[in-house]
Amino acid sequence: MLVSRKCQEEQLQNVYATPVMGSVASDEPIPQYTLPENPLAPEIAYRLIKDDLIDEGNARQNLATFCQSYMEPEAVKLMAETLEKNAIDKSEYPQTADLENRCVNIIADLWHAADQDDFIGTSTVGSSEACMLGGMALKFAWRKRAAEKGLDIQARKPNLVISSGYQVCWEKFCVYWDIEMRLVPLDKNHMSLNLGRVLEFVDDYTIGVVAIMGITYTGKYDDVEGLNNLLEEYNNSHDLPVYIHVDGASGGMFAPFIYPDLEWDFRLKNVVSINTSGHKYGLVYPGVGWILWKDKKYLPTELIFNVSYLGGSMPTMAINFSRSASQIIGQYYNFLRYGRQGYISIHQRTRDVAVYIAAEIEKTGLFEIYNDGKNIPIVCWTLRETANKPWSLYDLADRVRMNGWQVPAYPLPENMADCIIQRVVVRQDFNMQIATQFINDFNQAIKELDAAKLLVHGEDTGNKGPSGFIH
Repeated sequence: MLVSRKCQEEQLQNVYATPVMGSVASDEPIPQYTLPENPLAPEIAYRLIKDDLIDEGNARQNLATFCQSYMEPEAVKLMAETLEKNAIDKSEYPQTADLENRCVNIIADLWHAADQDDFIGTSTVGSSEACMLGGMALKFAWRKRAAEKGLDIQARKPNLVISSGYQVCWEKFCVYWDIEMRLVPLDKNHMSLNLGRVLEFVDDYTIGVVAIMGITYTGKYDDVEGLNNLLEEYNNSHDLPVYIHVDGASGGMFAPFIYPDLEWDFRLKNVVSINTSGHKYGLVYPGVGWILWKDKKYLPTELIFNVSYLGGSMPTMAINFSRSASQIIGQYYNFLRYGRQGYISIHQRTRDVAVYIAAEIEKTGLFEIYNDGKNIPIVCWTLRETANKPWSLYDLADRVRMNGWQVPAYPLPENMADCIIQRVVVRQDFNMQIATQFINDFNQAIKELDAAKLLVHGEDTGNKGPSGFIH
C-alpha cells in the first residue's frame, strides 16, 4: 500500500523507527506516545532516550538559568544512593529528618534567626513552594489580627504589596489564594522596590509586603532595611501592623557570605519570614528550597498538620507530601563539605567572573549595564539608543546561540516593557576560562551582526528568517 509523504512523516514522529547502532533490536517500530507491547533491553531504552536529548543545549552554557548545573561527583553519588528515601517519612528515616533539621539550623544561623528564641522552618521542593507557604502564613496571621481588631474581613479582598519585578510564583499565590496583588512599579530611577511609593499601596487589608533579594529581571536587591524602617513608622501609628516576607530565592544564600554586614534578614524587627532556593546559590541540583519564620508565632498553627504516617506522628507544614530526600541530603553535603569559608570562596569567584563579564561588555560602548554582578552574580544590559545598530538584542541572542550560549533577551516588567534587556547568570561552574570564551564569542557575534546584510523594516526583498537576516 502506498503511503503519502505527509503520512509517513507523521508516523515517524510518533515512533522510534531508527535502529540503535550495534543492537539486535526488533525491526518493529517502538511507540513514543503509547506503551510498547513488550519490554526493551535496558541499554536500548537508555540509548533511545539519550538520543532524544541529543539536540538540547549544554547546561553549562545555559546562561539563562539560576539553577545549578554542577555538583561534585561525591555529592551526585550520595544523592543517587538516597533517591528512594521519602523526605516526608520522618519516622522511617529519622536520620534523614535530622539532616533536614541541621540544614534549617544552619540557615537560621546565616539569617540570624538563631538569635531568636523560637524559630521554625522547613525544606520545600523549591523556592516557589516556600513562597506559597510564606504568603499563606501572612494571610492567615493577618486574618486573625484583623478579626481581633473588628475589621470586616469579608468586605473586600486582602492584598499583598510587592515590586513589579516579582517572580511569577507570587502571581500564582495571589490567584490561588484570592489575594489582590498590588504592584509598586519599577522605573528607570527605581530598578528595585520604590520606597517612596510603598505606603501608597498599604492599608488595613495588606497581609504583608514582599521584599526581593535579587530581582529576577535585574539582579537588584530591594532595600529591606529601608522598608523595615518605613513599616516601623507605619506600624507605630496604625492598629494593624504590616510585616515583611523576604523572597531571598537568589540572594538569601549569597548575601550572608559576600555581604555579611548587610542587614536584610531577621536582624530587622519587621522581617518575619524568609525563603530561599537551595538549587540556586545553595549550590544543589534542582529542586530544593527553604523557608524560615523568626518565631513560631508568625506561623499560624492552622498551617501545621500533625500526620500519622507509617507508625509515627509528625508535624508537617509543606504543601508537597511524598518527595525524594536526595536534594535535602545534597544540601547538607554542601554545608558540611564547603563550610562558611568554602561558600565565601565559591561565591566570591563567581562574583568576580560576573564583574569581569560586565566590564568586558561595557567596553564595547554599545550597552548600558543595569546590573554589574556585584550584588548577585548576574549581569544585565540594554542596547544604548546611541549605539545606532540595525540589529536588536534578540538578534544578538540568536547569534551567540550558534556557539551554544543561551543568553535570553526579554522586556522589563509593566511600566518599562518597552525596555529590552539581556541577562547572563553566572554559576559556580562558570569559571574565568569559560567566561573569556564567552566574551570572545560575544564580541565575534557583534562583528558578524554588523557585517550581516539585514532587511530594512517594512521591505520584503528576499526570504527572511525570524531575525530578519537574508538567507
